[in-house]
Amino acid sequence: MTAALGAPDASRPPVRILLCDDHAVVRAGLLALLDSAPDIEVVGEAGTGEEALALSAKLAPDVVLMDLQLGDGIDGVETTRRLTAAPGATPHVLVLTTYDTDADITRAIEAGATGYLLKAERPEELFAAIQAAAQGRTALSAPVASRVMANLRSPRPTLTDRERDILTQLAQGLGNREIAKALFISEATVKTHLGRIYDKLAVDTRAGAVSVAKEQRLLP
Repeated sequence: MTAALGAPDASRPPVRILLCDDHAVVRAGLLALLDSAPDIEVVGEAGTGEEALALSAKLAPDVVLMDLQLGDGIDGVETTRRLTAAPGATPHVLVLTTYDTDADITRAIEAGATGYLLKAERPEELFAAIQAAAQGRTALSAPVASRVMANLRSPRPTLTDRERDILTQLAQGLGNREIAKALFISEATVKTHLGRIYDKLAVDTRAGAVSVAKEQRLLP
C-alpha cells in the first residue's frame, strides 16, 4: 500500500504526465497502463534525462514520472534536481524505480522528488501516487516509507556525493591509485575522503567501510 494522504478530486482536470525511462518497452507498458486512467493524460515520453528536461520545458507537465537509472547522460536524480530548480513553474517529480537503497532514496528526495514509488506497486497505487504528486503531496511506497521512518528514528551516516563515489569504487576492490584515476582526482584527495568515510562509519579499515556501507544500504 502506498503512503499518500487524501483522495483524488474527480472534479480536477486530468493530470498531465511526462514519462522518463530509458527502456522503450517499459515506457510502452506505462503508456498503456496510464491511458486506462481517465484522470491522467500522458503528454510526452523521454528516454534520457536531457530529453526529459527539453520536453518538460516545452510541454509543462504537472508530473514527471522519473526512473533513476537512465543509461548514458545524466541520471534520474540529476534530472530531478534540474527540473525542480528550473525558473518559473516546475513539475512535481514522482520517482518510479526498482531501486530502493537508502542512498537512492536520500539522493532523490534531496534532489526535490515529491514521491518515490517502486515499480512493483499495483496500478491503483501508482494512480493514487500520481494524483498525490500532482497536488504536491508526498507519495511513498510502503517499503520506502518504512525505511524513511527508520532512518528518522535512527539516522544513518550522511555521505557526500564524492564520498559515495569513492565508497562505490572501494566496494569494487580498487586501490587508492585506481580510485584517483577513475574519478580524476589526486591520491591525496582520495585519502582525505577515505579518512572522513572511516570517521562517519566508525571503522578503521577499507573492508570495514564496505561492510558497514552494505549493511546500512548506503551504496547505490
